[in-house]
Amino acid sequence: MELKDRIIDESLKLFSVKGFAGTSMNDILKAAKTSKGGFYNHFKSKEHLFHAVLEAAGSFWREKNLAGLQDLESPVSRLKKLLENYRDRYLKDSENLPGGCVFAALAVELDDRQPQLTKELHEGFARLRSFIARHLREGKTSGELREQVDVESTTELIFACMIGASVVYGTEKSGKTLDRSIGTLMAYLDGLSP
Repeated sequence: MELKDRIIDESLKLFSVKGFAGTSMNDILKAAKTSKGGFYNHFKSKEHLFHAVLEAAGSFWREKNLAGLQDLESPVSRLKKLLENYRDRYLKDSENLPGGCVFAALAVELDDRQPQLTKELHEGFARLRSFIARHLREGKTSGELREQVDVESTTELIFACMIGASVVYGTEKSGKTLDRSIGTLMAYLDGLSP
């Protein structure tokens, strides 16, 4: 693995556990097994690294959470698969995300302290909400969901529950609690069918 990629990879793990502010330059240098010179050959600053980590985290999120969705015809089945992937392939991946979802951790940590860094996080959250809403609308159109389902409210509920499950799992590391949280969301989706 190239040094730049190693710095990003190790920083992603550190940010998921310690947050951005809680991760020191020494933590990054030690984890990546490099010097300050090695770091600054690739990144102008820790903030510059932050954006590279978010980009890598976004690619990782898509790889883990969208796996297999393209094989499913049903929009509701795709939503359920997203939830399964989120639970099993993403949040439970303690090797790559030892602290849980890096996006949830960073959003909670940085929103008030460094709002300029959270713009990308909020854009990613908006894309997830759009994805959920689109699939709910398609589910209504296809007849999988009742006509009375309020897409906007249901989108917010699913999104908030996903983030909440991530935060709780990040602190408790309880697979049982995570399974129950995501299972409840999937049962809720089942309850929206006609």
